Amino acid sequence: MLSQVYRSGFQPFGQRLLPWVQSPGLSRSHRVQPSAIRHVRSWSNIPFITVPLSRTHGKSFAHRSELKHAKRIVVKLGSAVVTRGDECGLALGRLASIVEQVSVLQNQGREMMLVTSGAVAFGKQRLRHEILLSQSVRQALHSGQNQLKEMAIPVLEARACAAAGQSGLMALYEAMFTQYSICAAQILVTNLDFHDEQKRRNLNGTLHELLRMNIVPIVNTNDAVVPPAEPNSDLQGVNVISVKDNDSLAARLAVEMKTDLLIVLSDVEGLFDSPPGSDDAKLIDIFYPGDQQSVTFGTKSRVGMGGMEAKVKAALWALQGGTSVVIANGTHPKVSGHVITDIVEGKKVGTFFSEVKPAGPTVEQQGEMARSGGRMLATLEPEQRAEIIHHLADLLTDQRDEILLANKKDLEEAEGRLAAPLLKRLSLSTSKLNSLAIGLRQIAASSQDSVGRVLRRTRIAKNLELEQVTVPIGVLLVIFESRPDCLPQVAALAIASGNGLLLKGGKEAVQLVNTREEVEDLCRLDKMIDLIIPRGSSQLVRDIQKAAKGIPVMGHSEGICHMYVDSEASVDKVTRLVRDSKCEYPAACNALETLLIHRDLLRTPLFDQIIDMLRVEQVKIHAGPKFASYLTFSPSEVKSLRTEYGDLELCIEVVDNVQEAIDHIHKYGSSHTDVIVTENEKTAEFFLQHVDSACVFWNASTRFSDGYRFGLGAEVGISTSRIHARGPVGLEGLLTTKWLLRGQDHVVSDFSEHGSLKYLHETLPVPQRNTN
Repeated sequence: MLSQVYRSGFQPFGQRLLPWVQSPGLSRSHRVQPSAIRHVRSWSNIPFITVPLSRTHGKSFAHRSELKHAKRIVVKLGSAVVTRGDECGLALGRLASIVEQVSVLQNQGREMMLVTSGAVAFGKQRLRHEILLSQSVRQALHSGQNQLKEMAIPVLEARACAAAGQSGLMALYEAMFTQYSICAAQILVTNLDFHDEQKRRNLNGTLHELLRMNIVPIVNTNDAVVPPAEPNSDLQGVNVISVKDNDSLAARLAVEMKTDLLIVLSDVEGLFDSPPGSDDAKLIDIFYPGDQQSVTFGTKSRVGMGGMEAKVKAALWALQGGTSVVIANGTHPKVSGHVITDIVEGKKVGTFFSEVKPAGPTVEQQGEMARSGGRMLATLEPEQRAEIIHHLADLLTDQRDEILLANKKDLEEAEGRLAAPLLKRLSLSTSKLNSLAIGLRQIAASSQDSVGRVLRRTRIAKNLELEQVTVPIGVLLVIFESRPDCLPQVAALAIASGNGLLLKGGKEAVQLVNTREEVEDLCRLDKMIDLIIPRGSSQLVRDIQKAAKGIPVMGHSEGICHMYVDSEASVDKVTRLVRDSKCEYPAACNALETLLIHRDLLRTPLFDQIIDMLRVEQVKIHAGPKFASYLTFSPSEVKSLRTEYGDLELCIEVVDNVQEAIDHIHKYGSSHTDVIVTENEKTAEFFLQHVDSACVFWNASTRFSDGYRFGLGAEVGISTSRIHARGPVGLEGLLTTKWLLRGQDHVVSDFSEHGSLKYLHETLPVPQRNTN
């Protein structure tokens, strides 16, 4: 059923009827109630709060969305993250950013631990400096300045570098954490500290005491004395893992301390199905135990002891011990400044290790399926696509009672949770279902001549002919709020235009709550999605436009529609047009929001009729600045002339003439739909030609701005953009073009100055469209 499918994320609809219509899976979000947030302390002048984060350790998180509940977190910083590109010295900017993120999480009440590399690199920098300084002095005394350039730096032993660099590294961390009023403590360990039971208990007790006192433990292998790793004791069971590098150390520490989350930062985005940088390498979003066979590991990092294979082994060992793991890039300048906090917030960053494999395909897989299915759909005969759409229309009428019953349950659950405009959008009725069915049949008819229609034919030369034909855009992502009718409309338009389709419902459409981060993840799939179409509030559209990463967004951010009542307007028409535009469906984006009145109409019977009608309809009036200046006792002055009310509220403003009305619309409007009411044809035509909006009307309600009312069957949305489709976007707006050139061994050199052929560029007749 439409409403039931809508409430459950459309998976049945997408799987049973439309294999090319895919809907990203929905996961339950755990919300912390405001009453559960408690203030804990305030150091310096920075107040912060902590959220109670309690969970029983022993089982890792199943989904990324649960990571926000991690209480105890280990962050492992690889050598490539901590060190500079020359491997001699520390990357201070990255370290400062990491310390800031760890401090933010610590001040939220989480227990943070760091496992860090960097002592060898820092020590190498210090020792090289000392050696150069010492050599330069001796050379200057005995050999003269000319030989300074020939000085050679001896190979430095790693243990000596670690001994020289450890204290400086810790001092740097201390100084950085102090800026956030956080104390840090250093702990150096070796493999023996985990295998000796007494040392292991001592280490465990020390770490717990530090965490209890809100101190960040900074753990590192004691590289100055660490023995070689035992090759045969690695990963032999839950209780055995040799500490041979900081990856295995971090995994061992995470399990020993019953940590909720281990974040491993390296110099790659995560785990790929083949070596990063290869042509077909794809980032693995979620990695499951047993998937190692499908992965080919590359070489080790430019610095450090462990490569990706070592990280995966350590991650799987930690996962087996009940700790969730994410491997991500800590060196990318655009993301390193928030990579740790993004992971904890549940955003799709790096590779997440999980023991729970979802039943359905991942978002990336659904995108690929939509791409493949859309291409198959485009190859169908027009009659086949039309038949599918007719079947959908029949389902809407044949199963009307079940759909309305499910929608009634939706409305009952939403009562008190949603604003009145959203509730009205969520509501279905018999008449709305009938209109939907009619619209779908109109789309079916128009689909007969959509994909593959020839727009232009040109004879370039003899036996060389060029055609421009219509083709689908590709894969569409439609994100919408409180619009169950959007599902069949968009599906039918996608089928008719041969496009693959991904649908994402808003949180009020289902019982499962979708986070904005999930939408942001979808908006990053620029290689799988060709066009994003948001349908809903202006806030939704703005959020999508902000989140889209390289994917075009078609839509309107706001529906600030105007109606200008000219001095020569008909008394009989004005009140009907204003009532229909504002009151018939105030939640719609094409509802009237600002009424512009010619100054000469003030204190006339016409003006009084408008005000009386608005009072009867219980419309709250806001006065524009000029209108307020004419009144002794006026309604509340409008806070902004750029307001989309979406309810029974209306701004009234006064203008001196049609040009001033046009100027007002251009300054405060949103290029959606604007109307003039007048009996003067010359004034009306001036308005129609000069108002630069997607839809401009004369003596007609703003509510006509709709794909169904325009005869398009339905719309995927209303666009106010300056490229591609504008206004209600129907079937034609979901098509683009490609060029087909048919020749017979033609080459460009034959058309050169001394070539044997000449360009003709003759326009050829285009086949007539099927209008049946």
